[in-house]
Amino acid sequence: MIPAQSLTPKEIVVELDKYIVGQAEAKRSVAIALRNRWRRRQVPGPLREEIAPKNIIMIGPTGVGKTEIARRLASLAQSPFIKVEASKFTEVGYVGRDVESMIRDLVEIAINMVKDEEKKRLQGLAEVSAEERILDILLPPVSGNSSEGGDTIHGFQTYGTGSDDSGLPVLKESGGGTDSTREKFRDMLRNGKLDGREVELDLTEMRSMPMVEIMTTSGVDDMQSSLQDAFSKIFPKKKKRRKVKIPDALKALTAEEMERLIDMDSVTNEALRRTEESGIVFLDEIDKVASRSSGGQGPEVSREGVQRDLLPIVEGSTVTTKYGMVKTDHILFIASGAFHLCKPSDLIPELQGRFPIRVELTPLGKDEFVRILTEPESALVKQYIAMMATENVELAFEADAIDELAAIAVEVNENTEEIGARRLHTVMERVLDELSFDASERGEEKFVVTADYVKKQLQDVVENRDLSRFIL
Repeated sequence: MIPAQSLTPKEIVVELDKYIVGQAEAKRSVAIALRNRWRRRQVPGPLREEIAPKNIIMIGPTGVGKTEIARRLASLAQSPFIKVEASKFTEVGYVGRDVESMIRDLVEIAINMVKDEEKKRLQGLAEVSAEERILDILLPPVSGNSSEGGDTIHGFQTYGTGSDDSGLPVLKESGGGTDSTREKFRDMLRNGKLDGREVELDLTEMRSMPMVEIMTTSGVDDMQSSLQDAFSKIFPKKKKRRKVKIPDALKALTAEEMERLIDMDSVTNEALRRTEESGIVFLDEIDKVASRSSGGQGPEVSREGVQRDLLPIVEGSTVTTKYGMVKTDHILFIASGAFHLCKPSDLIPELQGRFPIRVELTPLGKDEFVRILTEPESALVKQYIAMMATENVELAFEADAIDELAAIAVEVNENTEEIGARRLHTVMERVLDELSFDASERGEEKFVVTADYVKKQLQDVVENRDLSRFIL
């Protein structure tokens, strides 16, 4: 995939079009917001600090693509990205997670992202170091003079080209020098000739830390991980001697060398910088924290409290994490909600002002359902064809059958609850229920789904409105 920094808004929309049908306005707004992150970094000097991200709120019924846009955005952004449910947060003083935890989680994601990049960069060096350690085990360096009757290089009689009954190299006398013997071993190691041999290693034992649960109000929800980190430093890591085959030993030693080579201080600094400069938080279900009435009783108090707690985070504040302080001034926030039982205007005015860009996602109709079933790279029809192919069943859908599936999904949405494209999953599963059950016994055959077959499988359920509420 092309790096996100070089993607223009049009290219971002093209990438999103591969997976999401319709919703051009939402894709356009997200594409501009992503590109603006790159544009801001090109602006010189003090002016760059004054350019604030234009946060977005996406409004639309369930099943129209809000969450899917977030999923695909995460792979496109190549920046620290987190999707959180606003409904799981509670006001400070109530039991539950506080809003600052989303920034702490974002930092953890950034740490892992930078660490993975460092691992890729240092992979070759770690593998070489692990190889040297394996060679040291096979040829342990021992000081002293050679004994009579043969050279004892590194404390072992050197390997020749002979083998035992198992075909593995064996020890036998050789008059070669130290370097040449080591290189012979290196060649055998790289060519897999030593894969069947076992070596003894002192490996770090993964010990489980004492489980610490903190039952308290929000605000200190990361205390548990902090205490566990403290315990891991108090209790020294123990090494356990294990006998493993050489390929497994190489993997274990490469991982150990990788941890030793990675400079966690520079990883932490880079992760904090990326979080502040290009972090993205996707706040799903923002409507669940909107107050539905003017009365301040019951859960309404906590809902409004969550909004008040969100306000400084979105506006720009400093959050304390175990890795250091993080400023949220330039973190991009994208919120989404169905707003079935309330309106965006039910959010407190200050929070509304922090989301200047509003995008309405349109409900999906039959034409969009047909496209969703066939066009995206991961379309439902393609998924079922691939799964049936594992049972040697060649599944095919006629165009009329796909039209009928889309029409029934629209009809059920209109007669029961409107859940958008998610209805296609239930309809498809019901239509192919019989085939999915019998596929393993059918053998190699071609199965064509026609419009008549779709009607036959769904006729009773669609006609019985009460039954369709439970099955579809």
